[in-house]
Amino acid sequence: MAPPEPKAPLEAALAAHRIVVVCGAGGVGKTTTSAALALRAALLGRRVLVCTIDPSRRLATSLGLGQLSEKPRPLDLSRLGVGGHGSLSAMVLDTKRTFDALVERYASTPEARARILENRFYKQVSSALAGSHEYMAMEKLLELSADDRFELVVLDTPPTRHALDFLEAPDRLMRFLDTGILRFFLRPYFVAGRLTLKVATRTGAAALRLADRYLGLQFLQELSEFFLAFEGMYDGFKERAARVHALLRGAGSGFVLVASPAPQALSEALYFYERLGEKKMPFIGFVVNRLHPEAAAGGRSRGGTTVSIDPDLAARLLEIHRDQQQLARAERRALARLEVDTKEPLVTVPEFESDIHDLRGLREFGETIF
Repeated sequence: MAPPEPKAPLEAALAAHRIVVVCGAGGVGKTTTSAALALRAALLGRRVLVCTIDPSRRLATSLGLGQLSEKPRPLDLSRLGVGGHGSLSAMVLDTKRTFDALVERYASTPEARARILENRFYKQVSSALAGSHEYMAMEKLLELSADDRFELVVLDTPPTRHALDFLEAPDRLMRFLDTGILRFFLRPYFVAGRLTLKVATRTGAAALRLADRYLGLQFLQELSEFFLAFEGMYDGFKERAARVHALLRGAGSGFVLVASPAPQALSEALYFYERLGEKKMPFIGFVVNRLHPEAAAGGRSRGGTTVSIDPDLAARLLEIHRDQQQLARAERRALARLEVDTKEPLVTVPEFESDIHDLRGLREFGETIF
């Protein structure tokens, strides 16, 4: 009896990994790929959760759902007409609630917790500060990795302009929360209360007079209270960030990089791949979406009968045919360079005729990948 064929790297990762992070630029089909990979793993028999960090409704749309919540929602796979599968759940990250849960966990006292949660500056930071969304995604990933209900978590990362935003933004947030220079200037004036700042501004503190004029004392007080309240929590935040980085570098995790076949997009994907290597993040493979087919050479006859075509129309069709061939060849040259430069697994998916908006479409997408 012949031995079974070895699984492709991507399918092997879905069968064995605990964490699969799907990343790449915006508009390349990343969310659809995440959902298709998660469904494929569920059909292979695993208990799977797909979690999106992107606040848009793309994941819900791909799964044929009206909306998703911050709690895992089980999906009915029985309508696919296949038996013996595992399970699939989906959820969307709620940055604010995740941040609040961290505060409740690490605040030193109930009073400190209440001060932070009611602080106006905190309310802005927890939902809008650059890096907070990605940090909370990593925090949620750490929590989900320990959830026994799921054997595999597929994380759909947010669209990014720059390759390392997802991995580096949490570090930027931590540096912001540990901004010693701000605490150095703010603490002396607020540690004794608001009156001290008023006296300081009246006695000639030029910088604080300027801040008072343009920002207002109430804002400065809230800013100071924010940093003072976070002093006792910073170590807990930092420790968990380190645990997430260790989780992502572990053997049970891996990154799938999604790209479009355009030469510039593949150059960006190569840059992202190299940065992942520098950070020692385990790589699974590339998925290149929406590959244009090479136009087949057309004939002029059908069943031995000559087909008459208007000369102007024929000229335009021929021009379209040549443009299609040129585009397809450029994409394949760029793909070949990526394969040579990385020597990593690479799968391509042709451009579908319509958007995917249900589980059957996702299953077809996944079958195309594999």
